Amino acid sequence: MLVGMRAIQAVKPGPASVLRAVDLPQPKPGPGQVLAKVAAAGVNFIDTYRRSGVYKVKFPHVPGSEGSGTVEALGPDVTDLAVGDKIAWATSASGSYAEYALVEAAQALPVPPGLDLAAAAALPLQGMTADYLVRAVFPVGPNHTAVLYAAAGGVGQLATQMILASGAHLIAVTGSAEKAERVVKLGVDPKNVIVLSTLASIDLDLPQAVRDLTGGLGAHVVYDSIGRDTFAASLSSLRRRGTLVLFGGSSGQVPPFDPQELNAHGSLYLTRPTLADYTATRQELLGRAGRVFSAATAGSLRVTTDHRFALAEAATAHQALEARRTAGKVLLVP
Repeated sequence: MLVGMRAIQAVKPGPASVLRAVDLPQPKPGPGQVLAKVAAAGVNFIDTYRRSGVYKVKFPHVPGSEGSGTVEALGPDVTDLAVGDKIAWATSASGSYAEYALVEAAQALPVPPGLDLAAAAALPLQGMTADYLVRAVFPVGPNHTAVLYAAAGGVGQLATQMILASGAHLIAVTGSAEKAERVVKLGVDPKNVIVLSTLASIDLDLPQAVRDLTGGLGAHVVYDSIGRDTFAASLSSLRRRGTLVLFGGSSGQVPPFDPQELNAHGSLYLTRPTLADYTATRQELLGRAGRVFSAATAGSLRVTTDHRFALAEAATAHQALEARRTAGKVLLVP
């Protein structure tokens, strides 16, 4: 007799409205896998890219790659985990928008005592992303000025804290005055906050604001998760030999451009990194996760999980995320 579970499924690519709550068979762990009872699933922009067809996936599709929970069953050959262990993950083999999810044992992240599972679900993708951005892609320090878009978002709030802790000069960009208040509470000097909704022209006014805050020089690095709407402004906000780290596209994907633009703006560097390439080994994965989990447990890294939705409200959660009505982490709770 098959054991069932509730899950969220999209039968075809499309807007958030294609997401439906359905009954599916509970998956069984295969070799090297564990079955986890999901405590919370992280909602991320990559989920919307997959749901909408920007990133190709097979349909019907259960979204969600991130989550946390308790190990319920072990697949063959799994020896380093036990039933009852608390784990988190950034990659789910069966989709995290469900009551149960399959997780590759090699990708399971031990949740330390003292860290609740909701916070643990908020950290694998966004916490490790913030970690690799500011510690590996462009390691910031006291001699750097960094521009960070969506500083009140899930990755943004974590990266904001890490950049400030490094001693770098942070220019935080937010979409609204309300979100600006959030980053000020994290320790950003109000004079170093740029609110996009107050700018007549992002392409012209944002780079000018950055140069006004840097003595006309521009930033050493721009961390850009918005993409199409801010790409030109990001290039113009950099100083000579600066680095543009494009790690998302919440406004849409950047269209093809002439690499000569990098030359014209001062021999700039452009990278489009992914988390997978910065957690390529088990050692690197556990190192990043362990650093982030330890900081959250100790309280030196604050995790915001104000936006929690019931599993059946997945479409509403996607709509809120895509409309940029959220700050901090968005979670689905079965």
